[in-house]
Amino acid sequence: MFTLPTLEETALTLVLFIWILFVTSFVTRRIYNWMIGRGMAHHVAVYYNRKIIHVLAGAVAAIVVAYYLKSYLPVIVLVAVLAVGNYLPHKRGRLMYWYQVEDNMFEVHFVIMWGLIMGLGFYLGDVRLGLLPILFMSVGDGVTGFVRNMLYRRRTKSWWGNLAMALFCIPVGFLLYGFLGIVAGVAASLIERFEFGKIDDNITVPLVSFAFLKALPLMGVTI
Repeated sequence: MFTLPTLEETALTLVLFIWILFVTSFVTRRIYNWMIGRGMAHHVAVYYNRKIIHVLAGAVAAIVVAYYLKSYLPVIVLVAVLAVGNYLPHKRGRLMYWYQVEDNMFEVHFVIMWGLIMGLGFYLGDVRLGLLPILFMSVGDGVTGFVRNMLYRRRTKSWWGNLAMALFCIPVGFLLYGFLGIVAGVAASLIERFEFGKIDDNITVPLVSFAFLKALPLMGVTI
């Protein structure tokens, strides 16, 4: 985990950074303008964009990091830069309006949890431990958001969204981690339904699913 990165790994991390900037600063901004031009409400367009970023930035980066990097050091730098870069607009009152909102800084939680869980996977020597919870948070929660936004046109919680999330998380959990991954996928899909103050689903989904993947084998559960 703490080995020095090769030149290729450093270059690949830089490419990821450029890709994430492209998604967050260009792609979603163009999508926002397109949605607004079609008469969509601002908050609906913003919520769609947040979930698009979940998938195109969060999930894509997780897959690349898990399967193509051996050193996590450049990723730590990437995560730190992205976390600060998403926090400062809130601090300065100059939001990137096409995907940020005044009500919360949950996108900052997303970046930090992404870095923490992926890092734990590297540290423990099993990238699947990091990758699977991140896919639950990125794509699973992204699917949930798309469904809820289409049904209710606002940020809310609904079991329909959780059902859609489970339809993604359960098969992907099985593919990456067998029946233990199914259990983690079910747990992630259920816990997403609840928020605890400032502890949102960007925190609970990856933490709970990671805990199931790691704790159950230690308790002798081998399913």
